Amino acid sequence: MSSVLLSLAATVAAYLLGSLSFAVIVSRVMGLSDPRTYGSKNPGATNVLRSGSKAAAAVTLLFDAAKGWLPVALVRWFGAPYGLEEGTMALVGLAAFLGHLWPVFFRFQGGKGVATALGVLLGISGWLGLATLLTWAIIAFFFRYSSLASLVAAVFAPFFYVLGGGVAWYMDARVGVAIAVMAGLLAWRHKANIQRLIQGKESRLGSKKT
Repeated sequence: MSSVLLSLAATVAAYLLGSLSFAVIVSRVMGLSDPRTYGSKNPGATNVLRSGSKAAAAVTLLFDAAKGWLPVALVRWFGAPYGLEEGTMALVGLAAFLGHLWPVFFRFQGGKGVATALGVLLGISGWLGLATLLTWAIIAFFFRYSSLASLVAAVFAPFFYVLGGGVAWYMDARVGVAIAVMAGLLAWRHKANIQRLIQGKESRLGSKKT
């Protein structure tokens, strides 16, 4: 099989993996309400936390991040002998992220992609992922808004990639473009949160479902 077909197959597989909405799956398995019916109605770990189950939120976060990390890591580790390198790595990371936003298995109604984007960044470079995660944690700790922390981390992620390129990790323009696209889409998916932040109506971390 040619490298082009392998790249295409890997991209489709990454999208299908990304389409697994673990917020919904984990909630069903653990007997919780569908996260699309309460709080922000977003099928993500932060909204699952509003159910009152920290365990369910933690499992959701782990699996949502893992589905972004796995396809990127597999290409990075094993792709070179098959001609799959940075271009394919960018494609599979973006595909997994898009799968979370528009999952084929859940009528294309997905989440905002924060955990999955973090997983993609960790797959590209552990240091890049950790730098972005630290940015999220600092903003979340001081302001108690997950959405604000996600937006700030999304803005900084492409800059981190460029600043650390050639020093902490190998930099490729195609990967940089994929990170920038994810950041832009993540910000767009948070447009309602941005309005609530401006109005002072955004829910803080730890608030229960309504």
